[in-house]
Amino acid sequence: MPQDDIEIIGKNVKDMYGTFMGKVIGTITDIDGSIQTVGVDCGSQGLQQIQFEQLVVQGDVVIFIPKWRLDSQRLIREKQLTLRRLKALIDIVSDNDDMKEDAEIIHEKYKSKLISLEETESQIKDKLNQRLAELDEQLKSTKMLVFDAKLQHKSDEISVGTFETVKSCSNQLIEHITHEKAEISNVQKRIADLSVEAEAAVVPSQQHLQDSAVTYLDNSEPEPNVQTRLPEAPVHEPITSTFNPPSEEEALPPIPEAPVEIEAATTIPEPPQQVTPETSTDKPDDNDWLARMEAQ
Repeated sequence: MPQDDIEIIGKNVKDMYGTFMGKVIGTITDIDGSIQTVGVDCGSQGLQQIQFEQLVVQGDVVIFIPKWRLDSQRLIREKQLTLRRLKALIDIVSDNDDMKEDAEIIHEKYKSKLISLEETESQIKDKLNQRLAELDEQLKSTKMLVFDAKLQHKSDEISVGTFETVKSCSNQLIEHITHEKAEISNVQKRIADLSVEAEAAVVPSQQHLQDSAVTYLDNSEPEPNVQTRLPEAPVHEPITSTFNPPSEEEALPPIPEAPVEIEAATTIPEPPQQVTPETSTDKPDDNDWLARMEAQ
């Protein structure tokens, strides 16, 4: 174990805003002698095992760094480096198309790295939101404490000096909570900006690699000039004419009339009637003529 690491034992531990947390009473080391966790006596909260990376020695005091802050800084640092390398990769391919195959392999590597960082980013966002919810509850409790102290002061239950002490300590705690909330908001904004930069860096790089491949194919074999523009559809101009639309009566076809039986132009002849003796008396000339013919 290094001598500097042993010196933290027995020192007071405070948070980033100077609030006392406890005292270091020992460490737990790995088989190679490196410190894994530090035991801190936190009074009524008991012994707390804190990761060694969360503690920073400053003189006679050990400063405690929240876990969300370390994880956020690590994420931002790795994502910034990955994005810078992707941009450098695009510049290399744009300057030398012969390296596009190697660039494609490296591009997939950093693309996988961004995907893994997105999973870590999702977990960190959840931790940040959880911490903001905790800070909101602490802020409400602190304001309620101040209000209750003011109520006790008005009812002459506590003195003015006691009320001012409660108010001063509560204002310090509110100030610490406000600073931490502002820092979390800045971290969230920075992570969101890096996500936008990551999307802008990945999509253009893929498009540039595809354009380089198309350019290589175009230069390898000349292709005949093919018309890529489709002919435009003919535009029908309105035709003006003096034709007047027929009226409704003229437009409708004539309704055929019911067939009418055509009467016979001539009546059916009646059968001849035999001449009776009564008719012979009516025509004496004809009867005489017949008699003469019979006599002859």
